[in-house]
Amino acid sequence: MKGVILAGGLGTRLFPLTKITNKHLLPVYDRPMIYYPIESLVRAGVEDIMIVTGGQNSGEFLRLLGNGSDFGLKHLNYTYQEGEGGIAEALGLARHWAGGDRLCVVLGDNLIENNIRGAVEDFRAQQKGAKIIVKEVPDPERFGVTRITDGVVGEIVEKPKEPDTNLAVIGIYMYDERVFDVIDTLVPSARGEMEITDVNNWYVREGSMTHDVLEGWWTDAGTFQSLHRAADLVARGGANKVD
Repeated sequence: MKGVILAGGLGTRLFPLTKITNKHLLPVYDRPMIYYPIESLVRAGVEDIMIVTGGQNSGEFLRLLGNGSDFGLKHLNYTYQEGEGGIAEALGLARHWAGGDRLCVVLGDNLIENNIRGAVEDFRAQQKGAKIIVKEVPDPERFGVTRITDGVVGEIVEKPKEPDTNLAVIGIYMYDERVFDVIDTLVPSARGEMEITDVNNWYVREGSMTHDVLEGWWTDAGTFQSLHRAADLVARGGANKVD
């Protein structure tokens, strides 16, 4: 299995901090934000990793991360997303590098307390399809949300104004090799982006979407409030703990 970290975008919700750097290079307590998703993948046993970046500061990722030796990696792969075409479009840039392997995709501003190795191993054994990781949250209107009925994942609704569930789909997704064919079928949403929720719902409709409930804390870090919360959580309890 290969890992893809999506670290593009302009990070406009964090202006003016992101006027001079990529959001994913901002500090979260004692290290840059991008370190956390890399550590999540490495500790889950995924060591062949591509980082999708963008914007005017993409070269800073190479300066910071190099070949990944600080994480015990032999190399890191990089690709560049022009503009803001959405998460699914960014994932599509990894098509040729993926080479038919399964993928574990992590949004670059997601931090978790515990190791996801168990979920990754379960997906390795899954015959086909995809897997999402879900977590109950107090502010589900900020995320894609779903219901789990008798172990079956229901339709994912993106940022509902009046959510009828608080079960959020966090920014860690796992896909079989068909994900790129699914991306090819997408049309841009009302905001002009290729939505990862549309990819996930394709697998939901097929009946091949599984899920894992995350234990421990999780947060994104895409707003000033969540960036502050992320730093506080790391300061108090660390991140990516070994099970």
